[in-house]
Amino acid sequence: MRIKSTWFKEGRERTPQEISDALSFTISRIADNALKNTRKAKFEIEVGPQYLDFLGEFLAFLILVADRIAYRDLPAEDRAVFTGNLANRVGETYAENRSRLLEQDYKECKQRFIDLINQRAGEYADFGYDEKGPDYGFYRYLAYCIGNVLSEADANWVIDPMISFEAPEAVQMVEKTLRGLNEAEPRKPRRRASAGGD
Repeated sequence: MRIKSTWFKEGRERTPQEISDALSFTISRIADNALKNTRKAKFEIEVGPQYLDFLGEFLAFLILVADRIAYRDLPAEDRAVFTGNLANRVGETYAENRSRLLEQDYKECKQRFIDLINQRAGEYADFGYDEKGPDYGFYRYLAYCIGNVLSEADANWVIDPMISFEAPEAVQMVEKTLRGLNEAEPRKPRRRASAGGD
């Protein structure tokens, strides 16, 4: 999956709000990709509430991953702006989709999503996150939350792929995106090697 992780306009330091605005789109794509991969792996996730509940859990996980990175890299005030704006922007997109697909009230959908993030923030706080990323418990808790969304038959089977593949790959993408977005200087576009003949 290709993700935007660099700025293309003239180099300047970006604000925490600008960085979180850019990251919000990427996080939504990463969560959507994880859902598609899980369905391809033959886990039954019906389009409807179950589909959106899966997305909600994965989005909350990714927001909290980004918050831990911000804790590592930003002053407390900037981190608060970054995480608050990120949760708000992702919540807007999620609530818009949920309210449209399930014909529910937009404001209620967004508030429930923000409530979920706040609840999960307290629960994930028990697990570590350092320069190497989340500890096992962080991944294991995501797998537990995703298992609660799935059927009883699928709940136990989803743990290993979540911990071994989906969650670590998603974390790597968030880490990479934030490294790129925190660079003030834009990267030069890659030049494609021309295929020449003799």
